[in-house]
Amino acid sequence: MKKSLFIITILVLLLIPCGAAYAYDGVGAGESPMTIEPADPALTPNIEVFGNAIGGVEAGDLFYIDVSGTTVDTPFTLYITNVDELVHGYRYMNLNVGIYVQTGTGNWEKLSVTACPEMYLTMQNGLVNFTLPGSAKYKVTIENGCYRSYYITPGSSIAIPSFYLTAS
Repeated sequence: MKKSLFIITILVLLLIPCGAAYAYDGVGAGESPMTIEPADPALTPNIEVFGNAIGGVEAGDLFYIDVSGTTVDTPFTLYITNVDELVHGYRYMNLNVGIYVQTGTGNWEKLSVTACPEMYLTMQNGLVNFTLPGSAKYKVTIENGCYRSYYITPGSSIAIPSFYLTAS
């Protein structure tokens, strides 16, 4: 009996540090300190491509990020996922990435250059990295952009960029 009580006591004492480690992040079961949602397709950047032409990209929203559930700065990476398709249709594509923070009034305010420097997503780099402070809501946008397309045969289609956002 004493031997069983001794073993149970030892096991309970061994489990105590594990419980503290799991509780350290402050997130309960079913809760998430962060959410990432893609923008409505009607609000995404617009690109009209003409063969063998230089053109522009109209501004639009890509992702909405809610890190209001955490106070930790979170690193993000925005990717173009279909560069392998884009290189067959474009000589170059440069996209200016913008980051906005939601103000208390529900409006969006662009982050200052000191908080988030100018970022360009291209077919050559394929990704951009940035870090966002916690306790806020953000949106990731394409501010503007330009491209140079190759000749397009009539009836053929050309790829448009696809985006993917990850948090570390």
